[in-house]
Amino acid sequence: MGESFYIGRRTHMADELTKEEKQRIKEQRRQEFLAAHPELAAKQKEAEEKKQKLVQTKKEIVDAVDGALLNDQEESRRDKMNDLRSQGIDPFGHAFARTHNSAMIKKAYGEKNAEELKALNAEVTIAGRIMSKRRMGKLGFIHLQDREGRIQVVINQRVVGDEIYNLFKSADLGDIIGVTGHVFKTDAGELSVECAEYTHLTKALRPLPEKFHGLQDKEERYRRRSVDLIMNDTSRDIAILRPRIVSAIRHWMDGQGYVEVETPILQPILGGASARPFATHHNALDKDYYLRIATELPLKRLIVGGMEKVYEIGRIFRNEGMDLKHNPEFTTMEAYCAYSDLEGMMKMNEELFEAVAMEVFGRTEFEFMGHTISLKAPFKRWNMVDAVKEVTGVDFWQPMSVEDALALAKEHNVEVLPHQHTVGNIISLFFDAFCEDKIIQPTFVYGHPIEISPLAKKDDKDPRFTQRFELEICGIEMDNAFTELNDPIDQKARFEAQLELKKLGDDEASEVDDDYVEALEYGMPPTGGIGMGIDRFVMLLTGQDSIRDVLLFPTMRPKEK
Repeated sequence: MGESFYIGRRTHMADELTKEEKQRIKEQRRQEFLAAHPELAAKQKEAEEKKQKLVQTKKEIVDAVDGALLNDQEESRRDKMNDLRSQGIDPFGHAFARTHNSAMIKKAYGEKNAEELKALNAEVTIAGRIMSKRRMGKLGFIHLQDREGRIQVVINQRVVGDEIYNLFKSADLGDIIGVTGHVFKTDAGELSVECAEYTHLTKALRPLPEKFHGLQDKEERYRRRSVDLIMNDTSRDIAILRPRIVSAIRHWMDGQGYVEVETPILQPILGGASARPFATHHNALDKDYYLRIATELPLKRLIVGGMEKVYEIGRIFRNEGMDLKHNPEFTTMEAYCAYSDLEGMMKMNEELFEAVAMEVFGRTEFEFMGHTISLKAPFKRWNMVDAVKEVTGVDFWQPMSVEDALALAKEHNVEVLPHQHTVGNIISLFFDAFCEDKIIQPTFVYGHPIEISPLAKKDDKDPRFTQRFELEICGIEMDNAFTELNDPIDQKARFEAQLELKKLGDDEASEVDDDYVEALEYGMPPTGGIGMGIDRFVMLLTGQDSIRDVLLFPTMRPKEK
């Protein structure tokens, strides 16, 4: 099910590659124009150099000011670190036993009034990072942050004594401390812990970014994820929600009788998808391998072996560009069910999405890409050829030659690369250009041409097309599914057709996997398969527009020195 799977792929080349091709053509034309107008080229170069010099000067000034301030603060914090040591306190402390976290305190005591809390006299031991700090005479106030949120700690000099109060006074924002005390509510009604015991745990040697101006640059947020998680509640919430979503997927799959398995990341043959790979070398075997671009072919071998219902949640690697929807390494779930088909996978897809949404969030409506999206089944179904006809008026149901299709593409300004000179590829390009952005609510786009679906079973009613769908939401591909091709002769022919595409310049075309064809020759039952992008599903459920916001460590371009 994965040959064009990663999410948003329908052609034999990645969306980025197509954009890169267009960009190269545009740049070539620009260079040709400048070559023909040398005076204009010289002026443009001079203006660009001035602009770059101004940008660099501004950066140097800002860095110098920030560096001076940072160095002063760092020096002060190191002095405090040494003061702690002189008092016999380890600046980078030891294990600390907690009884509660902020969420537990709020859940247990948040609804109680001041009198009830006084009567309970509930003692708690908590730990976390100091996020705010202020003093009013002999009273100190701290907001302590742990994984679940923040809780106020009140430190009364009369209660803790001068030694502890002075330790509190010398603490910096970002320091990590432990506190034992009683739960109460302040006169302002804020649930708090009155400190009785104060333990220094870790000295922060770097200051946290200023709340309203620090880490506003998204690139810096992604590069400095540890600081981002401290300062950004949304980032921390998503980091915690993501594994809950994955666990809910596993819960549903296991409940449906699927067996979770693991397949190799190092693959000797490029297959299971249309994508450019990362290559590596195994020294002991003196052999090149690929980092897997899909888990499909090993999983379908397990169906041949009689495991009947299998799935894998794992990392996939594709040597491609990066944008709001794509990262070179990402997480998918692929699942295969013997004796099922395309219809079975549609039903499974609907039930899985709805079940996960309800288990984690208790609802099926989510705000995503500026729209309210409903994951309540059933989802709309839209045939690819019908969609093109509906939007453009072009009827690809009619028999036509490649030349006819190329003429239609030229007429509608659809760019067709050399390895895409088939009617099926052109249908797919038309859909990408004119129809994909019309989709908002969950929609099963089905009926993909055979040329772009080398692992999907032919449609019995029209062999030009396959039994395949992609689930689209807000014009974004969420998953890809087939009635799997289980005819070894047909499969071998399609692998060989992929080799022809590779000769024409398609560096994403699959290779011939003779071992997989041999496995099919032992007999694979009729099977339905699906591959879904975990990252994009998390984007949808958490309302994020960029894949980088749901990956803890997205791939980043090298930082300019």
